Amino acid sequence: MSDELLEHAALAALCCGLAFAPVAAAQTLKSGEQVYKEVCMVCHAAGVANAPKFADRKAWTPLIAEGQAVLTAHAWVGVRGMPAKGGNPNLSLEEFARAAAYMARAAGGNWKDPDAKMLAAIRSEEKKRIEQMKAKPAK
Repeated sequence: MSDELLEHAALAALCCGLAFAPVAAAQTLKSGEQVYKEVCMVCHAAGVANAPKFADRKAWTPLIAEGQAVLTAHAWVGVRGMPAKGGNPNLSLEEFARAAAYMARAAGGNWKDPDAKMLAAIRSEEKKRIEQMKAKPAK
C-alpha cells in the first residue's frame, strides 16, 4: 500500500471511530435527597401553601395511597398549590420522581427510585392528567 493510501485508511478509521464515540458523557442524575434539598425543601420543610411537610406521615399517607405513578405525574404537571416540576424547569422526570420517592419513603412509604417501567407508568399518568386539566373549564 502506498503511504497516501495508508494515510487515507487511517483517517477513515479515525473518522468512523469518532462517529460512533459518545458525544458527551451521560449526565449524572441527582439523587432524590439532592433534589429535595435543592428544590422541594423550600416548600415541603415548612408546609408552604399547604405542601405536605417532609416526613409527616399523617399528611403523606393519603398521597402515598394514590400510588407512585399517579402522585408523581400529578405533581410533575402541577397540582394544588404546587407548580409544575416543583418550580424548576431544569429537572428531569427521573430526578423529580426520585425526589417524590425520597419524600414518600421519609413519610413511611415503600417507594423505590423509579426504573424504566415506573417512568413509563408516570408518563402514562402524566398524559391522562394533562387531558383532565384540558377538559376542566378555566375559572
